[in-house]
Amino acid sequence: MKAIMNILQINSSARSAASHSTGLSTFLVERLLLQHPPATLTVRDLGATPHPMLDETALQALFAPAAQRTPEQSARVALDDALIAEIQAADIVVLGVPMYNFGVPAQLKNWIDAIARVQVTFRYTDQGPQGLLQGKKVYVAFTRGGIYRDTPNDTQTPYLKAFFGFLGMTDVAFFYAEGLAMGPEAESKALASAHAQIAETLAA
Repeated sequence: MKAIMNILQINSSARSAASHSTGLSTFLVERLLLQHPPATLTVRDLGATPHPMLDETALQALFAPAAQRTPEQSARVALDDALIAEIQAADIVVLGVPMYNFGVPAQLKNWIDAIARVQVTFRYTDQGPQGLLQGKKVYVAFTRGGIYRDTPNDTQTPYLKAFFGFLGMTDVAFFYAEGLAMGPEAESKALASAHAQIAETLAA
């Protein structure tokens, strides 16, 4: 029997339905669902339901032995556990990522901090760190107001490539819609180009 493909979609824009990054990630997911029927889809909208940041209270909860946690600490850890369980179960991870002030959105950084847990999603060995989330495919759809790809100002691509690689996810594909703030014509061309990139890659 063919295994059912599990797809996890992470939307990180602070905007809702008007988000171009969410639109691209949804377009990507729709293509994947056509390729892998039947498949399950889990959507995590970090803009609509922001994950709490990693602060001192969260660290105290995470480092406290499970049996000694207060109810409040257990509830805080459970929030991170839910995100970890989602990505552990996923075969394919799709992210919609706008650029905010040269970086990823704060809500995506909170998700990153939540799923990076030693001895769970990575571990340290005598040969160096080892990612424990191996065998997954990752697609990232970037949207940007200006043109940053292949320039020193593109901090997002190397950051996410390094992070996912650290957790064992080395098969990562990036798609770009840039120049979205440079006028209606530039916006239309950028989105069309990104759609074409996605369609071509998934058709290969």
